[in-house]
Amino acid sequence: MLGKYLDKFCAGLRILLGVMMGTLAIPVAMQVVSRYTGLIPTYLWTEELATFLFVWIVMIGSIVAVWDSTHFDVRITRNAMRPLPRLLQDGIVHVAIMIFGAFFLFYGIEYTEFGGNQRSVMMRANLATTHISVPIAGGFWFLLSGYRLSEAVAKYLNRESNQA
Repeated sequence: MLGKYLDKFCAGLRILLGVMMGTLAIPVAMQVVSRYTGLIPTYLWTEELATFLFVWIVMIGSIVAVWDSTHFDVRITRNAMRPLPRLLQDGIVHVAIMIFGAFFLFYGIEYTEFGGNQRSVMMRANLATTHISVPIAGGFWFLLSGYRLSEAVAKYLNRESNQA
């Protein structure tokens, strides 16, 4: 049940990523055109906007990648085909992601508070708008990886009960 909601949530994040990538193309294109053609004046705010968007794209993309098990998935043993080695392999990866997620969540709050006291140079935007992406991503890494770990354990236990 929870998996369906999380899957829909990540599908929404994929749509948001597409919109953000399209939006990112605008200030980057403005930078390229102004730098190499001189047709439009150089706007420094476009670089800041592109940076802000890029930070959010990276963090949201990492959330989706954790859900899809594509970003942080490392094969520790060769061809873990049997149930227990597969569970251990997946479990180690998910626990590691959960540890890093908790770290990013905990220390990201302080990082966001630090950013809240600063403003960007050109747009005068509060830097907490980008710094907040760190604890948000960490929290979702923890949540999604914990769910995937529970799925792996349930799959192992179900397979073991079916074989008994």
